[in-house]
Parts: sequence; C-alpha cells; structure tokens
Amino acid sequence: MISVQMTSQTRPAPALYPNTLLTISRLGYPITTAPLSLSLHRNVSSSSSGSHPPKYKIHTAMFLVKSHCCYNLLNPSNTAPLAMAMCSSFCPPQVPNHFRGTTPIPSFLPKPPSFKAFSSQTATASTKDEFPACVGFLGLGIMGSPMAQNLIKSGCDVTVWNRTKSKCDPLISLGAKYKSSPEEVAASCDVTFAMLADPESAVDVACGKHGAASGIGPGKGYVDVSTVDGGTSKLIGEHIKATGALFLEAPVSGSKKPAEDGQLIFLTAGDKSLYETVAPLLDIMGKSRFFLGSVGNGAAMKLVVNMVMGSMMASFSEGLLLGEKVGLDPDVIVEVISQGAISAPMFSMKGPSMVKSLYPTAFPLKHQQKDLRLALGLAESVSQPTPIAAAANELYKVAKSHGLSDHDFSAVVEALKVKMQDPPEY
Repeated sequence: MISVQMTSQTRPAPALYPNTLLTISRLGYPITTAPLSLSLHRNVSSSSSGSHPPKYKIHTAMFLVKSHCCYNLLNPSNTAPLAMAMCSSFCPPQVPNHFRGTTPIPSFLPKPPSFKAFSSQTATASTKDEFPACVGFLGLGIMGSPMAQNLIKSGCDVTVWNRTKSKCDPLISLGAKYKSSPEEVAASCDVTFAMLADPESAVDVACGKHGAASGIGPGKGYVDVSTVDGGTSKLIGEHIKATGALFLEAPVSGSKKPAEDGQLIFLTAGDKSLYETVAPLLDIMGKSRFFLGSVGNGAAMKLVVNMVMGSMMASFSEGLLLGEKVGLDPDVIVEVISQGAISAPMFSMKGPSMVKSLYPTAFPLKHQQKDLRLALGLAESVSQPTPIAAAANELYKVAKSHGLSDHDFSAVVEALKVKMQDPPEY
C-alpha cells in the first residue's frame, strides 16, 4: 500500500510555503521525499491577536495515485519521476521542472488516463483586483440572494434585479445597485449571473422582452447558474452568443445553507475563457468547481446528482416510517444510519426534523420534483431505464398534490403517511 504524507515547516505568515515536503512511503517506510509548493489560504476564523501567529490552512492539495499505476515504487531511484508521471494531470503548473524528474518512465506502465473534465477546489485567495469590474445578479430567491450577498461582502461591485423588487432591498442596503430589468443589468455589467427557478423563467429572463440578451454584447459574459435541462441551456447560450457575448452554464450542487456559507459546487460548461474569468467569483460562492466541456454537460451532471438525491430521500422516508411502524425509535434509526456505510450528510441533517414532522425549506419540494422530471426526460432521450427515479417522482407528485410544494423536499415523507382513496389529480 502506498501512502502520501505532506509536511511543512511552521512559519507565521507567507502565502506560499516553499519548504513543503512530499513524502511517499510503502508500509510505513519512506521511500522518497521531494519538495512541493502549496498555495495556502488564510483561515479568517482563526485568531491572530496577541503573541500567537495567524493560522493558515491548506485550501487545496491534490495528489492522486491510480492503483493500477503503482508499479515498482520500492525502487527509490525512480520513485519521484514515477510519482510525478502518475499525477501529472493534477499537478499545478508552478511545480518546478526539476521535480518532474528526468528518468524515463518504464514501458510497462500504462499511459496516464485522459480526462474530459477539469475539477478544481478554490486554490488561492482571490484579490479584489482580480474580479470583473461590475457583476450582475438576476434572481434573488432562496439561492440567489445569499450567493449575491457573498459577492457583495467580498467587495464586488454588484448590480441586482428580481421580479419582486422588495427582495432586492436587503442587498441594496449592503451596497448593491439596482436596475429595473435584466436588459439593463446585462448592459451595465461585465459579467451577469442568473439564478432562476425553472427552465421557463430562465429562458424568459435571458431571451424574453427586456431580457439579458437584449442588453449584453461583445466583451461581456452571461453565467446561468439555474438548474435547467440541456436543451434549455443550449437555447439560452445560442441567444447570448449571437450578441457576441460569452456564455457559461454553471448549475450548483447545494441548497440554502451551502449557499449562505459559500460552500456550493459549480458544475460548469461552455466558454472556457469565461470560466477562467469568473473563477474568482465562483470561489467566493462555492467550495469547488468543475469544468465539464460543452454546453449541456453541466445541466446533465446537475440532473444526475439531483435524481440520485431525490431517490435517496424517498427511500430514507420509507425506512423511517417502516421502522416506526414496527416499534423502532426513529431518532435511533437516524443515528444508526448516520454511523454506517450508507451515512450521508443529507440524512443526518434532515432526519431529526423529519422525525418531528418539520420541514424548514432549504430546497423546495417542487424544485426536487421538477429536477426529477427533467432527469427522466434526459434518460428517455438516451433510452436509459430509470425505474427507481420514476417511482420517486410519483411520490413527489403526490406530496405536491397535498400542498407541500413550498416545503423542503424532505416533506416527501408525508406522501407516504397519506392513505389515498383515489389517485390524486395533477
């Protein structure tokens, strides 16, 4: 078994630690050590007062070794070049050339795999000078509002719009500017983000009367972070690019709390140069970002993720109710599941409230059902059977028919409590 250990000299303040060592060992015995530069990001929550130096944390350190590539690592003479060959796709460009080694890679090693997607956690702290000069944000709902707030609090010059103007007021009080239409926002900003509830709203805000496409143009960018289907995303992209502007789809994985905490995951696709331009902004709003290639791939990834999530919640609901029916304590069920192999943050976060029949909205049930519907449509387009997701979708539809649309999606458990005399009308 190969293990990787990183050690660094303790120093009080530099943003780049040059004296970090990468140690590769087998069965506990070190077999090589080489220098590695790591970008560090100040932990703003740490105290820096008094005699104690400010604390820093490694924001990204990535070293991946494919198990099928671990050949002949017991020979110290070729360990460093082999290790670098195996992780070359992930090493940052600032790694010194001498660390890459000059020993040729043995012919029996497999070639490094190709990757269609680029992923990155926020690697360095962005400075205000790196931001686009003016950022627009369209749609200030349960997700858009905290995302825009984080941009404002980070020093960005933000201009906002929402159909219901009153939702703009808290952001205006924080320093945001206001425009009366998406067209005006896009015309006045370098980059415009849009977070809308559904495909219809996303198209209307981007392409409709006084939509963003009417005000945007060359030298500007449009980033749609809404959850929509691939066809909708491509349609919006075509309208935006027809104006000479750049387009990036960037749906997010995460709900209200991650949006508030800047811990979203961005699933992006489209124009790579725009992706690089807005990366500092994505890093403010999220903990990681993926670039997945051409437009449509980001939408597809988000639908796959939410399809799995919706199915998991439906199954979890069945388990809670079954256990309760046979006399088990539902709180203990949540605890047992949280400690086992099927543990998931969603279960431990939602479970205690579900046991009390409380469903504070973090991700509305109606949006979960919408995402399941779009995922099923995607599956149908490629003839992929998805019977579990289809069954879960029916359960969410029952929950909607009983007035639970605006509750958290964990309220789907209520649909299982209802004894239906007749099929509900949708």
